[in-house]
Amino acid sequence: MTASESTAAVRLREVTSRSDPALPGAYALLNATFARHERVTLKEWRAVLREREEEVWTDFAWHLMIAEQRGEVVGLATGTFVGSANVAMIGYLAMAPAIRGGGVGTRLRERLRHAFERDARRLGRPLAAILGEVSHDNPWLRTLARRPKVLVLDLPYHQPSLRFLDSSSPFVLYYEACGSARPYLPMLELRRILFALWRESYRLGRPLEHRAFRRMMRALDGRRQVGPHPDFPRPGAP
Repeated sequence: MTASESTAAVRLREVTSRSDPALPGAYALLNATFARHERVTLKEWRAVLREREEEVWTDFAWHLMIAEQRGEVVGLATGTFVGSANVAMIGYLAMAPAIRGGGVGTRLRERLRHAFERDARRLGRPLAAILGEVSHDNPWLRTLARRPKVLVLDLPYHQPSLRFLDSSSPFVLYYEACGSARPYLPMLELRRILFALWRESYRLGRPLEHRAFRRMMRALDGRRQVGPHPDFPRPGAP
């Protein structure tokens, strides 16, 4: 079966309820794709979806987009809109082996982007940027870095620990502008974005009490701006 044939009958939609019958299958795919220390619990997904059902969100929104084929979840993408910083954060992107390379991941990511843009318009402004955490050795990161509006940040970024007693995880953080490309971010703007992501996307009430977060803040001390990561220079840079 070719990639195009295997993805021909794939249906994309958003999971908006904790009682959605596809939720366990989506989490099973997450479980099969990511290591234990990299994934949240199914209980956390249900808790956030309950908040959506109760309509208590204000400047925050979480999305779970799935791809289904013959009643089975074969792809998913998650992300969070953080209105206080007017940015969105890509969470997970997972594909079943049979559909990889068929463009479903790109379609799911576009669905997320449209959802983030709607979230920002609801607050009366255009979305500023989409951010994401990627492993330094992920081949896709080098492809992503070649996009004109993507700035791979020169910052020792850490993802907070997702489970009790786990350590924080080192990643590379990228900033994809939704408007004009940005060659750098002012230090103060980046500090506030990082604080908002940890507090709202990761639901950590006091980020400054976490050692990994303080380490990131110290890395920004004395800098006026943060430009491209030396391993991922912007297109056209010498």
